[in-house]
Amino acid sequence: MNQDEVILGVDTHLDVPVGAVISSTGKLLATKAVETTGAGSLELLNWARSHGELLRVGIEGTATYGSGLTHLLLDHGVKVFEVNRPDRAARRMRGKSDPTDAHSAACAVLAGRATAKPKAQSGAAYAMRAVSVARRSAVKAKTQAINQLRGILISAPQDVRDRLLHTNAEDCVNKCSRARCLGTAHCCSR
Repeated sequence: MNQDEVILGVDTHLDVPVGAVISSTGKLLATKAVETTGAGSLELLNWARSHGELLRVGIEGTATYGSGLTHLLLDHGVKVFEVNRPDRAARRMRGKSDPTDAHSAACAVLAGRATAKPKAQSGAAYAMRAVSVARRSAVKAKTQAINQLRGILISAPQDVRDRLLHTNAEDCVNKCSRARCLGTAHCCSR
């Protein structure tokens, strides 16, 4: 182990990630918050390097809020490890704060608990993740729309319910999409 090595831990957020630098013995050297921008990421890298030789970094959320920082660090030859969020029991014992979470991320790298490499945001696996997310969202929206339609039909007048409310969701949606008039008392003006 290099005595001059420092390890950076980062608790990522939408606007302000927080970094904590520890020594190779685990001593907390400093913490810093920066903006989630390219300039902020570069500032965090240079700041961490001002404390010693930066070879390893632990980041929470390498594929989400920490994505830009992850790519910058990898481009600068720093090994990046995905750090799982601390378990809730441990967080309650220590208290919740961004500097504490960043320090925990650095300690997880030092202890060897953080060994996962960041997910690549390219290639077939990433494309399948993107498609899968879009599909899940579409299925959820479709289910929600069907549930709303059925909820409206359940409280509709009996003659409308009899015509449009069906056990089979597809039949129900098809009947409703073709309906232009709901009877004399319920006729649409088209």
